[in-house]
Amino acid sequence: MSATVLTVEAAKAAHLDVIDDASKGMQALHETIVAYRANRRAGTASTKTKATVSGSGKKPYRQKGTGRARAGYMSSPIRRGGGVVFGPHPRDYSKKTNKNVKRLALRKALSAQIIDGNVLIVEDFNVGAPKTNEFIKAVKALTDARKVLIVSGTFSEQTYLAGRNHSPVQLVTDMDCNAEDLLNTEKIIVTKGALETLAKRTIRPERREQAAKA
Repeated sequence: MSATVLTVEAAKAAHLDVIDDASKGMQALHETIVAYRANRRAGTASTKTKATVSGSGKKPYRQKGTGRARAGYMSSPIRRGGGVVFGPHPRDYSKKTNKNVKRLALRKALSAQIIDGNVLIVEDFNVGAPKTNEFIKAVKALTDARKVLIVSGTFSEQTYLAGRNHSPVQLVTDMDCNAEDLLNTEKIIVTKGALETLAKRTIRPERREQAAKA
């Protein structure tokens, strides 16, 4: 199994719309990755206010004559075991992102990696036995990078079993690959079939129809 570096010229020949302008697509990429990370937040952090904390409503001591500041209840935030002021409560952190913005972000991330020479093309990627050592050897034969993303249309069950214990290498299908996956790695290994799918995913539908007619 051998790999070749995907150049900008080869990418354009494979109908990938590479973004050469460094500034184009940066805002879309930022918004998309922020949305991905926000959508993974559980938003389950919760504290109790003075109204919900468990405790008696009894006045702790009399109003006058003690020389102390007057106190109305034991669940006051200034007392130990009392409520929390402005503490977190369950909330939804999710953000919506337009599909055109996501498409542009994917295109930008892929273009940046192609320009940097970090995308490698292989015919296919599968291992013969569900053994982690064989999986590591197969990856090392293609690249010396530590963090590697492997994109393919499908993976055999043996490949999934072999790679699940090697966290620096991530297996992702061409339809599930997103902009964050592409940026959060040192090298990207893409099969030829997956490259065609990525090319279709990064081009606008109307331009896809025009290319098909041409």
